[in-house]
Amino acid sequence: MSVWSAVLIALSGAWAGLINTIVGSGTLITFPTLLFFGVNPLVANVSNNIGLVAGGVTGSWGYRHELDGQAATLRRLMPLSFVGAVVGATLLLVLPAEAFRAIVPVLIVVALVLVLVGPRLQARAALREAGDGGRPGWHAPVIAVGVFVAGMYGGYFGAAQGVLLMGLFSALSSEPLQRLNGYKNVLALVVNFVAAGVFLLFARDSIDWLIVVLIAGGAFVGGIVGARVGRRIPPAVLRGLIITIGLVAVVKLVWFP
Repeated sequence: MSVWSAVLIALSGAWAGLINTIVGSGTLITFPTLLFFGVNPLVANVSNNIGLVAGGVTGSWGYRHELDGQAATLRRLMPLSFVGAVVGATLLLVLPAEAFRAIVPVLIVVALVLVLVGPRLQARAALREAGDGGRPGWHAPVIAVGVFVAGMYGGYFGAAQGVLLMGLFSALSSEPLQRLNGYKNVLALVVNFVAAGVFLLFARDSIDWLIVVLIAGGAFVGGIVGARVGRRIPPAVLRGLIITIGLVAVVKLVWFP
């Protein structure tokens, strides 16, 4: 690997760490970069996943104030992400990439619609809650299933995992958007960490440690910057950014797989 290739891979890791912290879909930056430099797709996917864990750590830490007092919610959701990630990472090792990725653009489009109409859905839920004293009983199980599915997808490929989670939370949770972003960062970190563990145990031959180090170093810095930037973005702007990056993800996955 040339010096310039290493620099560009590290920079892609930094940009991915920043984007993952604010929105998600950082893999859509690093994965194509690795393919451009001739890295085997499986090696690129596995090495990229491990490297991006560092950005998840700094990004989640950066949102610690938004998550203050939310330990109970995270304890309820994190096991779902954990199990989903194990299933997804296992599927990656036994199934061709196209087997699961075909449905992803549809999931992302649905998530974007939920992000777009989230404020209206939340307003209706708040009125209903004020009227009868509680939120609809089906919200909690749907969120649980959605977190599991997002975890499975994240363990398998990972691109736009954050968009899926934000769409789900935007529609079914009344929490502030920045707090939801904090949830997303922690759950995505769990998924990437678990998937990385599966790869370390069962796919060591598919790990390029130089790539891991380069992406990890960049993502570590990107996560710090992303948390500082993301926490200052107004909710309306953040929703617009999520939708924009989600649409880019759909175009990338459908027309430029």
